[in-house]
Amino acid sequence: MTESGPDASDAAALYVFAVCDSPDPARLTDVPGFAVGAPLRTLPCGDLTAIVQTVPAADFTDEAWQARMSDRGELERYARAHHHVVSAAAATCPTVPLPLATLYRGEARARQALVAENGRFRAALERTAGHSEWGVKVYASAPPPEEPRPAPLGRVAPAGRPRPAPGAGLAYLERKRGANARRERCHEESLRVAETVDTAFRGVAAAVRRLRLHGPELTGGARPQVLNATYLVAGHRAHELDRLAGELRDTTGAEIELSGPWVPYSFIGEV
Repeated sequence: MTESGPDASDAAALYVFAVCDSPDPARLTDVPGFAVGAPLRTLPCGDLTAIVQTVPAADFTDEAWQARMSDRGELERYARAHHHVVSAAAATCPTVPLPLATLYRGEARARQALVAENGRFRAALERTAGHSEWGVKVYASAPPPEEPRPAPLGRVAPAGRPRPAPGAGLAYLERKRGANARRERCHEESLRVAETVDTAFRGVAAAVRRLRLHGPELTGGARPQVLNATYLVAGHRAHELDRLAGELRDTTGAEIELSGPWVPYSFIGEV
């Protein structure tokens, strides 16, 4: 939270979704925000305007929010509601999204804090106006399957079972080393492809952020992720992205995921 969480005894808190440059309040009338709160409204803060909602303070205490963080479904519900409001505002004017669960104890406290940050908000608006965020993920190619090579059999043991031929253990170790070498070469090639993809998208983007790679528990697949990046792209160049992704798939054979356009959360700086 922006402030330490409001006490459960407080009647209400002010939730701030975003700071905008001249939003159209009429475009937000059908956006619910959080179902537990009052209707969305605007709050002037210097020469900018915040999109806010009055919510029950008891639902956003530190204890309540920590409990919500451990409930994936509940956390996703709040994150989607937050994103829906931010996206609706961004569709009408340049918008700086604020982090999830940004709350203040009353309008006066909110206005004072937001006005103090107007310079940074202005810089973020200038940096992202007319741009959207696009995500690009690249996954490693699967290593080629090892050709089965049956081990030669030696003479028959007294119990009727074949004995391994001389040198069978060494052959097994060599096959093991060969398989590891193939996997390593495949992974190195995937990393080279990831850099090729990143370089190509950088040629279209105004700014880039390389994000932490997702593990298999998040990607849901056995193929490791080798690129997880997000690109700030001007609106007049967005039409180039699908074509670029298709060309890179054809030339590299890589599995490339392109997602967007999104509100440029990753490029607003520390606000």
